[in-house]
Amino acid sequence: QVQLVESGGGLVQPGGSLNLSCTTSRIIGSNYYMGWYRQAPGKQRELVASIARGGSTNYADFVKGRFTISGDNAKNTVYLQMNSLKPEDTAVYYCVIAFSSIYSPGYWGQGTQVTVSS
Repeated sequence: QVQLVESGGGLVQPGGSLNLSCTTSRIIGSNYYMGWYRQAPGKQRELVASIARGGSTNYADFVKGRFTISGDNAKNTVYLQMNSLKPEDTAVYYCVIAFSSIYSPGYWGQGTQVTVSS
């Protein structure tokens, strides 16, 4: 069993920044993706960003230019730097690990709340 521990959520004003982090409980191999999904109240869960073990990244259009995903393989940790936050970014953010496709995560974190409000 793999556990994902997230941190870094909170309340921030529009235009502000937050940095989320997610650490895995154990090494899970050499071929996987890590990423972040989010779910706002009354909306479906959506993929925000992902990073492959080799370092290639992908972003949803609604965060391109504002969010940056990065990873530290030595620490089994992935980060999501979120800048220029908007009220519509308010959601619970979930860290995931996937092995064949980022759209079919095998493990989910417990989620961390991000609230963007003045």
